[in-house]
Amino acid sequence: MEEDGKETISARACKRQERQAALESSDADIGLCGWIIVGFSLLLMVVTLPISIWMCIKIVKEYERAIIFRLGRILRGGAKGPGLFFILPCTDSFINVDMRTITFDIPPQEVLTKDSVTVSVDGVVYYRVQNATLAVANITNADAATRLLAQTTLRNVLGTKNLAQILSDREEIAHNMQSTLDDATDDWGIKVERVEIKDVKLPQQLQRAMAAEAEASREARAKVIAAEGEVNASRALKEASLVIAESPSGLQLRYLQTLNTIAAEKNSTIIFPLPMDLMQAFMKRE
Repeated sequence: MEEDGKETISARACKRQERQAALESSDADIGLCGWIIVGFSLLLMVVTLPISIWMCIKIVKEYERAIIFRLGRILRGGAKGPGLFFILPCTDSFINVDMRTITFDIPPQEVLTKDSVTVSVDGVVYYRVQNATLAVANITNADAATRLLAQTTLRNVLGTKNLAQILSDREEIAHNMQSTLDDATDDWGIKVERVEIKDVKLPQQLQRAMAAEAEASREARAKVIAAEGEVNASRALKEASLVIAESPSGLQLRYLQTLNTIAAEKNSTIIFPLPMDLMQAFMKRE
């Protein structure tokens, strides 16, 4: 499985490089007219020195990359930065691409599960631009497209699960969504790093039904536990009665112990029955 995963990643990387190479045009592709315009732009820059130098030198931050277009074509070498880069006036333009990880919330989606239950589910997605050239050239708005795709993917994945699976297998659902989104956004130069399911909201009637079911289950378990306790207590009392039956003096000691306990708690008059065995000695003497 690991080897298959590595082969898949390497195949994706090769395809990505091929797409990027196809997008990046060489200087020879601009044609004769393009070279004339570029030469005129260079001449204009030299004539207007040193003022033009401030217009030609641009700065890219550490977390950004710049895609330079010369006469509408992407320059060879792909994204530039971080640091300084040079553009020609009139012929060159550039677009800055943020390479940091971007986070967005998936709005709550009303989903009909496999067992015909309507639930509202939301989530959060973490992604970043992996290839700035593809993110600029292959799609108009990569962020908006990723957001819309995440919403539809959430509905599609949850539609194949029943309610119990949605409540218990959130990690598996998030992993499936990440794989699906990553495959779909690979052509856009976007890497989906993580997907999390935030909350699953159930209808009020279903919540009440599940709460009633859980309460009934707890009451049933409590009754079973109480019944088992009574059975165990009855067995213990039976064993104690057998032990006391073998020794009549043990019953008398139990009487005295009970009397001592009652007298220590409250000051009151206690009528305590005396065993007939204790009175037989006095009756014989009379």
